Amino acid sequence: MATKSRFRRTISRWANPAEAEARDLRRTFAGSGVVTIADAPSRTPVQLRGTLRTVTLRPRGGVPALEAELYDGTETLTLIWLGRRRIAGIGPGRAVEVSGRIGEHDGQRVLYNPRYELL
Repeated sequence: MATKSRFRRTISRWANPAEAEARDLRRTFAGSGVVTIADAPSRTPVQLRGTLRTVTLRPRGGVPALEAELYDGTETLTLIWLGRRRIAGIGPGRAVEVSGRIGEHDGQRVLYNPRYELL
């Protein structure tokens, strides 16, 4: 049998840890006024919720910049706080709600200096 049965594919997808995490995050962060990262339009004010996967310090043009990767189960988005070396409470694994306008830099979706609330 060259292809898996439909039932077997469904079970495999359901049991996949990465898919299970994404499903849980989508369920957790769904709410009123909040859109998913995948559905968020560019250059329009948006409000997003998710978990920070990574937080790194990456200087940009000689200026410190704190960079974080936000994941909500649909897609990832890079958050960049210019002029900041660290922010209290911002760390990997932390749930946050951010707002701002999504832009694009080097083909990657980014949100510069977002307003944030720790969840």
